[in-house]
Amino acid sequence: MTTPGRLVGVGLGPGDPDLMSVRADRLIRGARHVAYFRKAGRPGRARTSIDGMLPEGVTEFAMEYPVTTEIPLDDPAYNATLSAFYGDVCAHLRDLVMGGAEVVVPCEGDPFFYGSFMHLHARLKDRIPVEIVPAITGMSAAWTATNRPITWGDDVLSVLMATLPEDVLAARMAEADALVVMKIGRNMDRVRRALRTAGKFDRAWLVECAAMEAQRVMPLLEAEGRAVPYFSIVLVHGRGRRP
Repeated sequence: MTTPGRLVGVGLGPGDPDLMSVRADRLIRGARHVAYFRKAGRPGRARTSIDGMLPEGVTEFAMEYPVTTEIPLDDPAYNATLSAFYGDVCAHLRDLVMGGAEVVVPCEGDPFFYGSFMHLHARLKDRIPVEIVPAITGMSAAWTATNRPITWGDDVLSVLMATLPEDVLAARMAEADALVVMKIGRNMDRVRRALRTAGKFDRAWLVECAAMEAQRVMPLLEAEGRAVPYFSIVLVHGRGRRP
């Protein structure tokens, strides 16, 4: 019988190759099979992040999302379509690993932090060997880009998705001492209104494409009316206890 290989979710960090871990770099450069997520017709950010790192002769498997924003998130067809997609790619990955292959899956940020790899892990962790290589998250790179600590002392930090209903966003924002708001994109106006309702708009910062070439950092007050890319994060720094 063939000894199973393993599936390895490799965190690439926020975008700057210098912020990739030594272990991640070693696994990417030594990969014989690499699988990555992408939108149909696009190379995929995880794949472009490792351009020039993969060895010659590597076998690539592009996992193309059947939908991204074409169907509303609350439409039952959205979950059904994605569930079938994950089932298909997991069957392929399982066959590779059971055949003895080590399959490296490069992941933007950290594999266990709002990433697509989590859906592979949930389906395969009890069926094949699966390992995780953690990484610096995009939010950590974002608050570092502001050159200000995100929390002090006993500050409570909340990480919110901009896709939440506006009233829920405002309520959670009001409760927290420090904030990270992710998945901005087309939800920017909702985030602005919720921050104003919570009384935190004047303290908010916008970081676009943290740790990438296109990085931009500014107080949110200076970004009024600005359309922002998907890889944007809004921050409110804590002001808690300090010596």
